[in-house]
Amino acid sequence: MYISKVKINNYRSFINTEIDLNEGINVLIGHNNAGKSNLLKALAIVLGSTSKKMSIHDFNKDIKLEKLKGGPPRITIEIHITQSTNEDLMGDDLVTVSNWLTKLEEPYEAKLQYEFFLPVTEHDNYLKKISNAGNSEDAWFIIQHDFLRLYIYKIWGGNPDNQITADSESLNRFDFQFLDAIRDVERDMYSGKSALLKDVIDFFVDYDIKSNKEITLDEQTRQINVRKEAFKVNADLLLKSINERLTKGKNEILSYTDDIGASFNNSYPSFDGALTENELYSVLNLIVEQESGMKLPIAYNGLGYNNLIFMSLLLTKMQVNSDGNYLGSNAKVFPVLAIEEPEAHLHPTMQNQFIRFLQQNIKKRKVKQVFITSHSTHITANIKLDDIICLYQEQGITKIAYPGKVFTTKDDEENIIPQENSKKYVQRFLDTTKSNMLFSEKIILVEGLAEQLLLPVLANYHGTSLEEKHIAIIDVGGRYFNHFLYLFEPNNSFSLKRKVVCITDIDPTRKKKDATGESFKKCYPYEVNADKINYEYQWNQALKMHIGADNKYIQVFSQEIGIGKTLEYQLAFENPFCTLLITPSMVNTEEIEKLMTNYHTSSFEELSQILSKTNENSRIIDGLKQSSQTWNEDMKKRALIASRYLNSVSKGANALELSSILQDNLEEKGTEKYVDFKVPKYIVEAIDWM
Repeated sequence: MYISKVKINNYRSFINTEIDLNEGINVLIGHNNAGKSNLLKALAIVLGSTSKKMSIHDFNKDIKLEKLKGGPPRITIEIHITQSTNEDLMGDDLVTVSNWLTKLEEPYEAKLQYEFFLPVTEHDNYLKKISNAGNSEDAWFIIQHDFLRLYIYKIWGGNPDNQITADSESLNRFDFQFLDAIRDVERDMYSGKSALLKDVIDFFVDYDIKSNKEITLDEQTRQINVRKEAFKVNADLLLKSINERLTKGKNEILSYTDDIGASFNNSYPSFDGALTENELYSVLNLIVEQESGMKLPIAYNGLGYNNLIFMSLLLTKMQVNSDGNYLGSNAKVFPVLAIEEPEAHLHPTMQNQFIRFLQQNIKKRKVKQVFITSHSTHITANIKLDDIICLYQEQGITKIAYPGKVFTTKDDEENIIPQENSKKYVQRFLDTTKSNMLFSEKIILVEGLAEQLLLPVLANYHGTSLEEKHIAIIDVGGRYFNHFLYLFEPNNSFSLKRKVVCITDIDPTRKKKDATGESFKKCYPYEVNADKINYEYQWNQALKMHIGADNKYIQVFSQEIGIGKTLEYQLAFENPFCTLLITPSMVNTEEIEKLMTNYHTSSFEELSQILSKTNENSRIIDGLKQSSQTWNEDMKKRALIASRYLNSVSKGANALELSSILQDNLEEKGTEKYVDFKVPKYIVEAIDWM
């Protein structure tokens, strides 16, 4: 069995929220205060040893005054339990939840509901007092001081309308281990005095015998008793030795008993005792033994390693708790592990190893279900999309998204069509950088490295800090936007509702009409529609469905058709005299610098003479001359410089150098050294829409 769903009403950040859960691993992600920790605490209230009494601050404070005046607020946490795949129906799982079943057919379903409420007998008094509240703050004050102490809690099993209390014996068979974000793992595992370490040691003492399947249970017991008897003999010898060494000292220690009158009726204080195995565990300390042989206390180990060691011990303890041979009818049936921010103190490689460790324990059934809260892109990059659950706030209400469920479309008859290729693509390429889109409040998707490097500084020129606005720039590695946009599709109930901008190059192309088998080839903006008789033209169609669409979540921005081509082209077109654009990695730098410095004083014809004599340059000049009916003199000059600039840059290296140059220039703003720079219009529009 597994916890398949939880419904939470009026608890902390949850007003009325339903969350579907996965069998196995559940990774809860989202920004701070999205409700991740509150979800784990809600589960702990029902299944763990956490106090089930609530404080006034555990109520959701967004309840309207009118509703508070209509009746006392209550908190409910409803847990749905469902039959697992390939579950043995003759096992203990079904027996444990048999009294809580709400569906008998396979897969069976059971339900637990925690309620924190004011008894009905107090309702009239509540309604009378709360009627005097002038605002919500007054109402909560009245509830806290006059009624909170009267609240009670119940955990119902099965249909809550029947109000049948869930039996504590069955509830105790859930082993809910919660490792919160603020933890002192060294304290909890340093020595055998720790309950955790003591229980683990006690279970694994004589494990060579306990785990030997080749001998009977009676033979195991006999061999263990032989060892225990040998231990008792040795322990008695130790105590005898201590007592012998205390013979004279004992007389001195106890000599004062006569003087003080503590001896009477021929009775005298003395020393005696027995040393048990369990008591001896307390002297065992967890250490780190180095390759050199040096032994150090665990406290001298790094926090990251100690966190991993502690989690491994915790899982071992859960194995102990679920062993029927060891604990009999007290054994746990359903081990659940909940961990807040396991990435704390773990570097990326250790985070990856940690996830693999959990996955292996799930497969081995050492733990039935795992819940993790995380802000780590390394963790999300190493798990399946189906295992991720996103919590986010929309207009103050907690919303839930399921990235693994969004890859579907509908046909004309509203039939759902899975888009498995897109899902596989996103799963494969959702690395530590791209998975940042799942955490960010707003996202800009770009085609490549150049846009990713340059957009932050271009936004700064426009007076906006993308970082301060929590806007992530994600390079999707080409025109593969549509695969990722499934994650944010506003009409899909499972998607993340985020503002997403796609910035893409218009990239005009053409091909000859009479050329059999010829594909579209890149062309310049001024060549578009210049020869419709002989050529067929098109431009970037990757996001055609989103361009100009009335969508408050997803918008596409690109250069103007017939004017733009790429980001590099547009930068030079908008800034034809700005020599800041010239970077060390470029070629033809002298020629481009000459073009830029002569932009204001030279005509198009004069600038054309500066270009070196190549076939590509001749194509540029001829193309611009043929566009005389639609392009004015200034536009031709700009396009000439932009075309030559585009053909002289290498995208990655140029963008890295240019972002540094532009940032340095921006820091000179307000001084004589500052050089004016214009951000392309489509970039400005994208930033403004965000």
